[in-house]
Amino acid sequence: MPEISRFFGIIIRMYFGDHNPPHFHAIYQEDVAEYDINTLTILVGSLPPRAHAMVLEWASLHRDELMENWKLATAMKEIHKIEPLK
Repeated sequence: MPEISRFFGIIIRMYFGDHNPPHFHAIYQEDVAEYDINTLTILVGSLPPRAHAMVLEWASLHRDELMENWKLATAMKEIHKIEPLK
């Protein structure tokens, strides 16, 4: 699963050929959550509140890039890195 971004110990990844709805995976220590790109709601899993807030902030800044990567991933094409949260 390709890594899209990494910030403050949070890793953002996206699978090739993954299921709908468009989403990404956020990993923080032992916790994992899948976030819907359109609504930024958690589909599966959970993160600690602070990590969750950082993922939401990052994703809201990069939603267009996430959707572009989703389209590439579902077409089994190379996805792009996205700037981390600073």
